[in-house]
Amino acid sequence: MGLRHDEIWRDTDGRPIQAHGGGLLYHDGVYYWYGENKDAENRPADTVGHRVDVIGVSCYSSTDLLTWTNRGVVLPASDNPDHDMHPSKVAERPKVVYCNTTQRFVMWLHIDKQDYRQAATGVAVADEPAGPFRYLQTIRPAGLDSRDQTVFVDNDGSAWHFASSDWNATTLVSRLSDDYQSFAGEFHRVFVDRKMEAHAVIEHDGRYWFLASGCTGWDPNPARSAVADSIIGPWTELGNPCTGPESEITFHCQSTFLFRTPDGRVIAMFDRWVKEELRSSRYVWLPVEFADGGMVIEWRDSWEG
Repeated sequence: MGLRHDEIWRDTDGRPIQAHGGGLLYHDGVYYWYGENKDAENRPADTVGHRVDVIGVSCYSSTDLLTWTNRGVVLPASDNPDHDMHPSKVAERPKVVYCNTTQRFVMWLHIDKQDYRQAATGVAVADEPAGPFRYLQTIRPAGLDSRDQTVFVDNDGSAWHFASSDWNATTLVSRLSDDYQSFAGEFHRVFVDRKMEAHAVIEHDGRYWFLASGCTGWDPNPARSAVADSIIGPWTELGNPCTGPESEITFHCQSTFLFRTPDGRVIAMFDRWVKEELRSSRYVWLPVEFADGGMVIEWRDSWEG
């Protein structure tokens, strides 16, 4: 069977899955999929042109990557107008990692105002993977602007935050504290003047692999890829890893996350944005192959799990 990429993916209750701009966590034999809940009408925005009021971060669980149970909004919006999770604000690209030291689940997300000038990160924690998550703080890495973002945990247990900075001109790589709840003070600028967003990172065979997009708003563009021997670089760009129909516009998609299954497969998660009705945006998941020093993401009509 599988999940067709041209269809709306539904949970076990038959409702459309609302987990946009998200990522996966595998814990104790269960996959947890976190993402933006956009189940509301589009509203005007100051600069981006398309938005919905913040509802919060949804969580879905599965043991087979095909059948997803809705675990609810695990980090909800706040009714306090001054809170950074108020519906009038921006909360995007949530990623959750597990900290072995504290045995807590830590969520990082892009926090902003409608004009995208706040450009910060939000941090929330939970004792269980399906929450509830408690919002801790809003911070900026090294005091710098931070927009699209992801979090990566290395084999040695160190955690790293990747974000668009310098008004998207640069990617900022920041080491997280040992509890993953703040920054450790180590920052590195990479991909300087390359203007990228929608970052995703994974380690494979001792090397670090990077996937991202250019900056064209809600409209698709050629995907970017890169490889490095160290998480902080130097990174070598490899070009568009996508192959197949309409690969030049990343299959009408934008990257959001790279993950590895327990059997060693690497999967790339993409969003296919429907900017006029964001709640109807689709998901595209495709296997990643590594060959001849590069990564290859080939089109398939469906995700088979």
